[in-house]
Amino acid sequence: MEVVLEMTLPRNAESAPLVRHTLDASLRGLGVGSEIRADIALALGEACANVIQHAAAGMEYEVRARMDGARCVVDVIDGGTEDAVDGANGWEGAPAPPLAESGRGLQLMRAFTEELHIAGRVHRNGSIVHFEKSLAS
Repeated sequence: MEVVLEMTLPRNAESAPLVRHTLDASLRGLGVGSEIRADIALALGEACANVIQHAAAGMEYEVRARMDGARCVVDVIDGGTEDAVDGANGWEGAPAPPLAESGRGLQLMRAFTEELHIAGRVHRNGSIVHFEKSLAS
């Protein structure tokens, strides 16, 4: 079975919990264990938080997720500025200090997913955060 979710969300703080809960319910329905679901929720939350806080343009963002029983593939797509990938969104640069209150999102996403790619959108402003996670324990 394959489950595909596509959501267009307002760029506000209330949208992140909604998309996390929706994805978690789908994963739970597929029988995915709580540890793996928590890893995916953390990575998704970090990607959404970055869009909400830093995407300079656009009032909405998109989340696309595909689960096929073996893998979960997620894209978080924003309509930020052209330079969002090269530093304006905080994706590049030195890691945050261990006791910093913010700035560790990329490190967390890398730690809790198996693949993480951040790229600019083709022919449009903004960024795509793409991550994947195996659903096997």
